[in-house]
Amino acid sequence: MKISSPAFEHGEKIPEQYTCDGVNMSPPLDISEVPLEAKSLILIMYDPDIPPIVKERFGIKEWTHWILFNIDPSTIQIPEGLSTHTHLGNQGINTNGKAGYGGPNPPDGQHRYAFRLYALDKTIPMNNGATREGIEKLMKGSIIAQAEFMGTYDKKK
Repeated sequence: MKISSPAFEHGEKIPEQYTCDGVNMSPPLDISEVPLEAKSLILIMYDPDIPPIVKERFGIKEWTHWILFNIDPSTIQIPEGLSTHTHLGNQGINTNGKAGYGGPNPPDGQHRYAFRLYALDKTIPMNNGATREGIEKLMKGSIIAQAEFMGTYDKKK
């Protein structure tokens, strides 16, 4: 399984329009080679580089920027600027407490932003507004493939 973006290459800078310094809209993502037995896909975008004080304050290891789950496994592209209400799947709650996309906004220099895609052998019996913890609990034992794509961003000064 593969995930990529026509807007930027793996490991490259995420274009400004997809960040807090721009329009803050979700980037387009391409999906390929999904296993035939997949019943749904889950996308989780997160920042693994948050500072220790943020980890401590929120009691987290990573900052979750976006969760899209119960994506049809025949999906080949997640379009740019996906809104909170979408036909592609359900929107989970990000660390900011909102459903939908929250773009890169690093507080202390350059951070990495991972787009991790999971193929599951089931759908998740939750609706919009589900938490990452709840979704990950229901994913256990059902992941049949996963892929990751990463970009970086350093906030404008």
